[in-house]
Amino acid sequence: MTEIRIIVCAKEIPDPEAPLSDVSVDAEKMEVIVDAPQVISPFDENALEAAIRITEEMDAKITVLSMGKKVSDTVLRKTLAAGADELILVEDDVFEKLDSHSTAVALAGAIRRIGEYDLILTGRQAGDWDSGQVGLILGEMLAVPCINLARDISVEDGSVVVKKSIPEGYELVKARMPALVTVSNEVGELRYISRTKMLKMMRGSRSIPSWSAGDLNVTPEAFQKMGIAELSSPPDMGRDCQFIEGSPDDQAEKLAAVFQTLR
Repeated sequence: MTEIRIIVCAKEIPDPEAPLSDVSVDAEKMEVIVDAPQVISPFDENALEAAIRITEEMDAKITVLSMGKKVSDTVLRKTLAAGADELILVEDDVFEKLDSHSTAVALAGAIRRIGEYDLILTGRQAGDWDSGQVGLILGEMLAVPCINLARDISVEDGSVVVKKSIPEGYELVKARMPALVTVSNEVGELRYISRTKMLKMMRGSRSIPSWSAGDLNVTPEAFQKMGIAELSSPPDMGRDCQFIEGSPDDQAEKLAAVFQTLR
């Protein structure tokens, strides 16, 4: 069997596990201000893990593609340390705060420049805005079969076979490649990368290609900013911590009484 060519789309975002004290909202400017380190979106790490598992079963090459106004190769080199073969950055000021359609336009342009591929994997949604739209829009633009919410992915005889998550369990879906699959967290977390291997990759002199909007053969008019109608901080839920004393039976009775007051 010939080598399977896999493209994994990976977005760099502020750490979604950052404490609330590091996040604020400027309602006047319609901006979320996050003072937290940049990481790879967790669902995109799930997609990379799925790709790596495919390489363990057959001959495959993984290209990681990441786009944004400014993309940190330091953050994204983690994908190479994990097992990706190639990393391509697509960065330009015009990519700042794009809507989902425009993001897909940019990614489609980059994928067409990469050339031939068999499988595109994206996270089911981004870990910042959680729109869950880019992957399927991208598949439509490239005119390839799309399967979303994958919990398991395998490749068989020129087709991708996916266990697709549904409320009742999963469906088994098969599509001819090239195809696009959005990957859910049920696939599992990205494998552990040793600190030594990570530091070696960070300090390495490996050249990382970087493309601008002008390299994608897409007109600037194709890129539209995300429109926000309203943005505000969530209401303060408050905290009321109570310690319940007494025997187990007394504690159970008092706890039930507390729940009654919360109805």
